[in-house]
Amino acid sequence: MLSASSRLLQLLSLLQARRHWAGPELAERLAVHPRTLRRDIDRLRELGYPVAASSGVAGGYALRPGQAMPPLLLDDEEALAVAIALRTAASGRVGGIEEPALQAMVKLEQLMPARLRRRADALRSAVQAMDSVGPSVDAGLLADLAGACRDQLGLAFDYVDAKGEPSRRQVEPQGVVHTGSRWYLVAWDRGRSDWRTFRIDRIAGAAAVGAHFAPRAGPEGGDLRAFVARSVVLSPHAEQARVILHAPLAQMAACIPVTAARLEAIDGDVQRCLLQCGAHALDSLVYWLIVLEVEFEVLGPAALRERLALAAERMMRALARG
Repeated sequence: MLSASSRLLQLLSLLQARRHWAGPELAERLAVHPRTLRRDIDRLRELGYPVAASSGVAGGYALRPGQAMPPLLLDDEEALAVAIALRTAASGRVGGIEEPALQAMVKLEQLMPARLRRRADALRSAVQAMDSVGPSVDAGLLADLAGACRDQLGLAFDYVDAKGEPSRRQVEPQGVVHTGSRWYLVAWDRGRSDWRTFRIDRIAGAAAVGAHFAPRAGPEGGDLRAFVARSVVLSPHAEQARVILHAPLAQMAACIPVTAARLEAIDGDVQRCLLQCGAHALDSLVYWLIVLEVEFEVLGPAALRERLALAAERMMRALARG
């Protein structure tokens, strides 16, 4: 038999692990009588945990949100995962969250048992993060956007596009996507009657939250990551770079991110594939074509061929000087 305090901790852990528990099932897990379970639930309520009870066939217990954040129970793997996430957040690209993440991490590691602290220390000393790439975003703005997506609330915000032109946007937010270097909001743009992606670091100031809107089917069949990948690669640039890579599609897909270029199979040709991307950063494309170490053919634009020719001349001059 567990002591009353140990049983309360186990009960709290179970309530935090699932949204709803049937009363008989919860009593069976704790190996107690239903009356004992009800008394334990009352003790948790006295300690400030908002445990809701419902009756009937589907009745049971559920831990609900309250006015304050109560103590949280974590098992070893959960605590280790939170520690890693907090350390990543402390050095990430979400502005305004670094100090709170460090404070939370210190509190967590102080309470860790020695065996778990050793694992956390090993990860901290062995895993080194590269400098973050891409602009930072405000943590408060990110939370507001995510909340509006969840609650299906309209948003209005000032936005500066890739050309530096400001505009006021009225949107129905669908979701937030992180590509590894940038954060994007996917939303239905009411002014343009179409789906759009918005770089969150280009949203100026706070977003005004509006009224609830009726949900609509998302772009790309609801695959927001695929929609952002396509938008980032091919839009809003009018001119596209098109290059045939002399390598199988699967091989190239393993080393070219979907946010960098679109890869397509060439009909009847399993040894080559077509690469397409926006022609807005040709110098970067020249670099990547060189480091891919595969044969290729440039279909367009002509400016890409010119840059490749200049790069080849520089390399030949460098070799001659050597």
